[in-house]
Amino acid sequence: MPIPPPTLKTLGELRKAGISTRPLREEMRGNLLARLRAGDKLFPGILGYDDSVIPAVENALLCGHDLIFLGERGQAKSRLIRALVGLLDEWIPAVYGSEIADDPFAPVSAYARALVAERGDATPVVWIPRDDRYTEKLATPDVSIGDLIGDVDPVKVARGATLADELTLHFGLLPRTHRGIFCINELPDLPEKVQVGLFNVLEERDFQVKGYRIRLPLDVLVVASANPEDYTSRGRIITPLKDRYAAQIRTHYPATRELELAIVLQEAELPAAAGITVHVPRFMREIVAEITLQARKSPDVSQSSGVSVRTSIANYETLVANALRRAVRLGEPEAVPRISDLPALEPSTLGKLELEYAGKERPESELVSELWRRAVKVVFDEHVPLEGMAGVVESFRQGWKVEVAADIPAEEYLEGLDEIPGVRDGAARLAGGAEPARVASAIEFLLEGLHLSNHLNKTVREGRTLFGRA
Repeated sequence: MPIPPPTLKTLGELRKAGISTRPLREEMRGNLLARLRAGDKLFPGILGYDDSVIPAVENALLCGHDLIFLGERGQAKSRLIRALVGLLDEWIPAVYGSEIADDPFAPVSAYARALVAERGDATPVVWIPRDDRYTEKLATPDVSIGDLIGDVDPVKVARGATLADELTLHFGLLPRTHRGIFCINELPDLPEKVQVGLFNVLEERDFQVKGYRIRLPLDVLVVASANPEDYTSRGRIITPLKDRYAAQIRTHYPATRELELAIVLQEAELPAAAGITVHVPRFMREIVAEITLQARKSPDVSQSSGVSVRTSIANYETLVANALRRAVRLGEPEAVPRISDLPALEPSTLGKLELEYAGKERPESELVSELWRRAVKVVFDEHVPLEGMAGVVESFRQGWKVEVAADIPAEEYLEGLDEIPGVRDGAARLAGGAEPARVASAIEFLLEGLHLSNHLNKTVREGRTLFGRA
């Protein structure tokens, strides 16, 4: 309903202009159908759900179902829910002064009904933008019925109202979201007695406060999110409430490394420094995404808690930051991440992992190192045919040695490189350019890959790594 708010100011003006309103579910269904006909995306910017989650959401909305998103952390549950706001009309009219955004054509609160009965077409209206019709609440053990539903206001009682009078109430978040979308994040953490209070809202569309039944037919879409471990194993959502959610939609992590990486490149906010360009070779990008994929199947990491896509995003940003810091200190014009930057990902990785009991028996840094080594090996095997490295391996067997470290200038990597035929050109192709920083990154990748393939020996001492013959 793209009517600018100052244009129509009374109920009579709405009627004269031919303005009408729709119940919330009809409104969202109509706007969804219009998007589908136009070929517009329901969830722009959300990747990997086109054939799984999004069709289930569309079906639920077409049916007018309340829905719960079930999935581990970092699966875009909150973003999916917030994106539903885009299916609301741009503006809707409401009775002026109503606490619950009463529809002037069909008021439900005692205040709005009385005002419309008294003033008729002269009833003043206000216009509410779509963003104000969304309310989000994080479920915590201290949430009360009063917070969600409402409570008796002692001040109003003192003024002479009776306890059974609706005008005695102070409305909670749910009634105040009338004609909008109400989201409860982490629903299993909501106390059971508060979950009971949601029964009528989800089914009968009314509610009770302190034993008094208030007939208030709320028009609200109730959406929730939950982790499957809480939802099923610990049984913290009471069965009658679970039954009242008509649609349970299971989210998931990206199915492929390419999809994981696409999300990372879309969401990452990379640091920058004046006068320095940043280049991340393809193999380094893939290693970052593969670290997360390795964590998702590691027996040392709790898979019930999940490993968020935020792990990949934070690691990618940290990797670039470490390369940028080196370029600034060494006065190099280009920042290119290397394998020797991977240990810097420990702080950005560990905060995202929940370890199993067995994993806690060894240092956390060792676990992170194991994850990135596995990732390097997987990516190396995909990009570098070992038969093409025979000349490199032979040079090391004849006594060639290379020392690498995160603080070594890129130019030093090029010294003596031409002694091995084809290495410089191969490294340049792998890194996407012949600039020293790019070649240095590719050289480290090749050396680490050969070591992990048991073709080179590796000695680490005081932050420096020496590669020699196996």
